[in-house]
Amino acid sequence: MTGSSRAGARRRPQRHLPVQIFLGFLVVYFLVPFWWVIVNSSKDAPGLFSGSNTLWFADSVDYFGNLQRLFTYDGGIYGRWILNSTLYAFAGGIGATVLAVMAGYGFAKYRFAGRRFSFSVLLGALMVPATALVIPTFMMFSGLGLTNTIWAVILPSLLNPFGVYLMHVYARDAVPDEILDAARVDGAGELRTFIQVAFPLMRPAVVTVLLLSAVASWNNYFLPLAMLSDNRLFPVTVGLGLWQGIASANNSGSTSLWSLIILGALVSVIPLIIAFFTLQRHWRGGLSVGGLR
Repeated sequence: MTGSSRAGARRRPQRHLPVQIFLGFLVVYFLVPFWWVIVNSSKDAPGLFSGSNTLWFADSVDYFGNLQRLFTYDGGIYGRWILNSTLYAFAGGIGATVLAVMAGYGFAKYRFAGRRFSFSVLLGALMVPATALVIPTFMMFSGLGLTNTIWAVILPSLLNPFGVYLMHVYARDAVPDEILDAARVDGAGELRTFIQVAFPLMRPAVVTVLLLSAVASWNNYFLPLAMLSDNRLFPVTVGLGLWQGIASANNSGSTSLWSLIILGALVSVIPLIIAFFTLQRHWRGGLSVGGLR
């Protein structure tokens, strides 16, 4: 190795050092709040307000005791909130993904009257904040008598303009028209062509839309807050907000809700982590198949 090559090898790590420092800062910035939740969910009320180090465990760590109190408080309402969130995320995620896949594939591979106008409306819908549609949606569902029902949360979650746009872009580039024409020449109908030819090629985008839709439904707060008045129908996000309001008003009786709220927030994140690590193998598999084509 010549002297110039040795000098270049020494300079290369230094050139990336600022980027590595910045990325390290971002990792710490995003992990510290999660670590805070993990630590403080193990504390009881005196441990939370004792003035000790909030980023480290107290002398007594009582996860199991806090979990027992969390799932038994107020008749076990937290467990019902978790089940409600699971229902809303599952129904909203699956339904939004199915509609997005069909609509995106249709926009990408078919020519029909009003296609450009419909796609322009779709692009316009991407620019409208979801919170701006909550009040009009509430008024419409109120006229139909569907407020304070599970349908008031599930049905609006089925509309995902970004998912449709993502599927359109992916299907346009990842599904060659020649493959579809070859399947049609071999006698396959449109449904069979879509299921057996196009859908496997679209799998990474389908998983992406599914995960984004499910996470958006799980984290949805404003829509169920406006639509629901029965706390037995609340998702976990609105339920924890209700507990926070009670705790802030110091009206929780002999039980301190703050430790339950923090632990409830930690438990509510676990299903999303499981869903991400479960579905990420489909990303890898789909990308590998695309790389071999």
